[in-house]
Amino acid sequence: MPQLEIDQSLQNFFHKSTVALALSYAQDDQHLALVNEKFCALTGYSGDDVLGRNCRMLQTSHNGMHAKNEDARTKIHDFLQVDGPMTVRTPIVNFRKDGSPFVNLLFMSKLKATSGQVRYILASQFDVSRAHAHLLHDYDLELDRALKTIKPLLDDHNIMIEGTLATIANSTTTIAQAKLTLAEWEQNSPY
Repeated sequence: MPQLEIDQSLQNFFHKSTVALALSYAQDDQHLALVNEKFCALTGYSGDDVLGRNCRMLQTSHNGMHAKNEDARTKIHDFLQVDGPMTVRTPIVNFRKDGSPFVNLLFMSKLKATSGQVRYILASQFDVSRAHAHLLHDYDLELDRALKTIKPLLDDHNIMIEGTLATIANSTTTIAQAKLTLAEWEQNSPY
């Protein structure tokens, strides 16, 4: 299936964003079409390393470590279904290019054409494993601003972003759980 060309205004938005962003095509294997510098700084991968690949590559390190992520994978699988939810937000253990693990608070939203067909998937990533509550709160505010900013850009191209950022009830609990998840993973890792 031929891939869609990414509009310049959307590319500019990505490059100026203050949060880590990735855009994948909704077809086939949802391979990455666009990432920004914040994504590259967070993961250690360059755009050339990841474009054309599915983001699930972040679930395995270069030396073969693999996080199970059962709950997160179920939520993402449900999200990717045609009749699935329009957004998902879940913590997931990912690996940087150097092999170091982190708990990624992943947010994903479907971007639909006016015909109703999902054309892209917008994702944002945030390392909650080593964060403090105020940093997560600041990230939530920045992500909310990013979603509000991208909406008119997409509207101009007859693409709709579905849903809005689900607020986190308790940032402290989210961070504590992420740190516990990472500590348990590192303790049980065979590497």
